[in-house]
Amino acid sequence: MKNLIFIFRSAIDDFSRNKLRTFLTSLGILIGVFAVVVLIALGLGLKKYISDQFEAMGKNSLFLVPGRVLSGGSFTGGVSSIAGRFDDRDLQTLKKINNVIGVAPLAFKSTKIKGLLKEDFGDIMFSSETFSDIMGLEVDRGRFFDKSDVSKKAKVVVVGSKIAEDYYGSDEGAIGKKITIDDVKFTIIGVTKSKGGGGMGGFDYDSYLFAPYTTGFIFNPDKKFFRLSVKVENENYVSQVKEDIKKEFLKRHKDEEFSIVEPTELMSAITSIFSVLNLILVAIAAISLLVGGIGIMNIMYVTVSDRIKEIGIRRAIGARKSDILSQFLAEAVLLSSIGGILGLGFAYLSVLAVHNLFPAYIDLTSVVLALGISSAIGISFGVFPARKAANLEPVETIRYE
Repeated sequence: MKNLIFIFRSAIDDFSRNKLRTFLTSLGILIGVFAVVVLIALGLGLKKYISDQFEAMGKNSLFLVPGRVLSGGSFTGGVSSIAGRFDDRDLQTLKKINNVIGVAPLAFKSTKIKGLLKEDFGDIMFSSETFSDIMGLEVDRGRFFDKSDVSKKAKVVVVGSKIAEDYYGSDEGAIGKKITIDDVKFTIIGVTKSKGGGGMGGFDYDSYLFAPYTTGFIFNPDKKFFRLSVKVENENYVSQVKEDIKKEFLKRHKDEEFSIVEPTELMSAITSIFSVLNLILVAIAAISLLVGGIGIMNIMYVTVSDRIKEIGIRRAIGARKSDILSQFLAEAVLLSSIGGILGLGFAYLSVLAVHNLFPAYIDLTSVVLALGISSAIGISFGVFPARKAANLEPVETIRYE
């Protein structure tokens, strides 16, 4: 125990005498640990966000999109410019398929929006009354538009929580108010519960407006949809429904003109892409750890040279080689651990700062990994200088003096 206290105090004294050198040596480890932990945190957050989004949709959903989007479980990157995409005939075809209990077409419009407090450009989604159920949207105030609104082409709209806050000051303040969309007045009948998200290309539903697709024909005169969402009665029927849809759609479209995607397929493809990307970024960040380790090794060699007299005196009064080895190895580990702890601290603060914008989080595994890596680097790169110090003989130190 006394030996450990001595080693620790000796290391602290040396670090105190060389503050700048200590900081610069730990900097490489600090940056490396910071980068690795932050990237892992972002990857974990993204995976959880994607999982939550698809879980909200349910396993009994299917999506039809133009072009060949997935092939062999991965993205092809190809979205066909089909002449007209999907239309009402496709919509009616889906409704007639067995075990389909809901179909939601989807069209987009980015246009000027004017509310009570603000006028700006925004995005509106046009769909059916089943959209909220299929996509897992919940209404916090008021109601979602119903089948009657769709059939009557009612000029009603449901707004996301951010829209209500930005344009009317609150959810309560938005209900029943008029909102102008591309010079057409709509009545706000509902405000959705906040879902968050929108990062990495996902939909930020809190910033969207939702209206009946029939009303949307005002802005969508060709009456085409870029996506069709389907809800199946039971997840056990999904595969069969998928086959039935493909069979019917091939009567009107070529095979490469549309894709039928299950949420699980989409989630798997997305997570695979980001897992590989995250792995590459972590590998790049690990280079900083390698550089930091080399820096520690070089500085420890310098430290051994600076303290040859001290080593000689300790050996002369009976210190064993193992004592010298332990001292310098412990100093290397302590030096790298300081960088690791500081890197972990800065990573935590950074993740905390972006948490509201991106769902990143640091788990216990990342903490253990960060501290373990920094300690391992200290041992791996500190052992050679420590051996050099331990192998010095008293007579050599006298000759050096």
